[in-house]
Amino acid sequence: MSNLNQKFFRKNAGRIFSILLVLFLSGLQTFAQDRTIHGKVVTPYPTIINLAVEWYIQGDDNQNGIVSVQFREKGKTEWQQGMPLRRVPAGEKMPLPRLPSVELVKLSWKNKHSGTVFDLNPDTGYEIKLKLEDPDGGSAEKIVEARTRPVPETGKRAEIIELQPGIYDTLKTKNGTKDKPVVYRCSKGEATFSFIDLQNRKWVFIEGLTINNKEDKSIGICLNGAENCIVRYCTVNAVYGIIAHWPGAINCYISDNVITGICKWTKEAMGAHGKNIGEGIEMTGPGNVICYNRVTGFRDCISTMEDQHVVDQICIDIYNNDIYRGADDGIEADFCFSNCRIFRNRLTNCFVGLSSQPGLGGPTYFIRNAMYNMVHAAFKLKRFSQGDVVLHNTVIKVGTGLGGNDTMDYAYFRNNLAIGGQTGEDNCWGDYGAGNPYAADIIDPGDHSSFDYDAVGVYGTPYIAKIGGKPFSEVEKHGIEGIEIEETFNDVEFTYPPIPERKVPDLRLKPGSRVEDAAVYIPNINDDFSGNAPDCGAYEVGQELPHYGPRPLTNK
Repeated sequence: MSNLNQKFFRKNAGRIFSILLVLFLSGLQTFAQDRTIHGKVVTPYPTIINLAVEWYIQGDDNQNGIVSVQFREKGKTEWQQGMPLRRVPAGEKMPLPRLPSVELVKLSWKNKHSGTVFDLNPDTGYEIKLKLEDPDGGSAEKIVEARTRPVPETGKRAEIIELQPGIYDTLKTKNGTKDKPVVYRCSKGEATFSFIDLQNRKWVFIEGLTINNKEDKSIGICLNGAENCIVRYCTVNAVYGIIAHWPGAINCYISDNVITGICKWTKEAMGAHGKNIGEGIEMTGPGNVICYNRVTGFRDCISTMEDQHVVDQICIDIYNNDIYRGADDGIEADFCFSNCRIFRNRLTNCFVGLSSQPGLGGPTYFIRNAMYNMVHAAFKLKRFSQGDVVLHNTVIKVGTGLGGNDTMDYAYFRNNLAIGGQTGEDNCWGDYGAGNPYAADIIDPGDHSSFDYDAVGVYGTPYIAKIGGKPFSEVEKHGIEGIEIEETFNDVEFTYPPIPERKVPDLRLKPGSRVEDAAVYIPNINDDFSGNAPDCGAYEVGQELPHYGPRPLTNK
């Protein structure tokens, strides 16, 4: 080094050291930014009774930031506690090619806290208070406002198109507006169509019509590209009942319909490769509400789309549906990004109960669903599903009761009740079988998953329960083990063998059972518990059964 350079470095050593230190620390921050840098808060696609909240962030690489939630109706003073938002690290998923002509695009989601405020009043404004706490720095508070959607009503300005009774081919519809929707109905008899076309329509109501078309791959009602359309109190008999494929549907409302397919409940029909066909309700797109329908006899009874067919699957509500005979999936909530909510459904005779294959970051909520005579899995969380929140569900099935038969992560299980058991010598009730005859067998839950306060048991086989290869009791410090069906329910039979199909049971708890008062309190989920603590499973002791399937016409 020349004398000139030596003099320069001696004279500026302190400044050079400071610059190098800043560069070094900046480099460390590039690789690990534990401090939260908070960004915008959004409340996308409000539905009728739920509001989603997403707080985008940078940093928090160690994922120890927490966002607590309070909410209140606008104009009121008292805050109510909500469930904390779920921490969702950024990620991406490459879909599998289903159509060779379509270019594949990675499905990605951002770094955030995300969650839902549940069971709100329709058409009501709310304030939501968020408190972000990160021990590494970046804590903050924000209050946002959002409004639930109203229950769809035709209104006095609606254009009513009164159809004459009769049998028709295709009902072609025209657009309405928010202030003046177009309503198709038949008030003086029955109008029957082979197909109803709602493609690219806006603000159209279809009420009380009949669709009969069970020819090969027939479609009853098509909502591709529809926005703010309503289908309710219809009878749909078709191989594909109500669909909304690419480019999807937005803010549509599918309620109180009876939808019937052609699938039977046989061993040959069960599973992804079984002799089955059809989708009861199959939709992609955000903000759609599917509620109070009775869906019977399909490959998948209610489903979102998969892989390259996915369009912005967020803020979708599926609740109070009565599902019977799903040869593959009862409810297939695959490729949901965030705040898709599957709750208070009743499922009977399904190869799979609830599917999240996969969840794309989440949260995807499965809450208070009652499942009886599931075969392969009650919860199919596959293809590295992330962000599944599984609360207060009841399961009775052959094979594994509380199961997770593939790698997953960021799952959160609380207050579920599951009874598994005997499967038969070959354990073959479909192309994937029923799993081990265990009370619980969650194979690879991932480092960020959490399990506790679940109640599990078996029927007709020795008791075994595992989570991640460990004994159930080692993972679930407050779990309930070894429950028995006779002590937990009134006159409910175990579901071996799963064929022939079984009648819908009453899965409410027997008073005094071990699962009563055995669950943990979760704000905004089980606030109305009646005893010393909430009960495990879908129902509180003494609770009236929720209404499943179509409601009386006067009670929209």
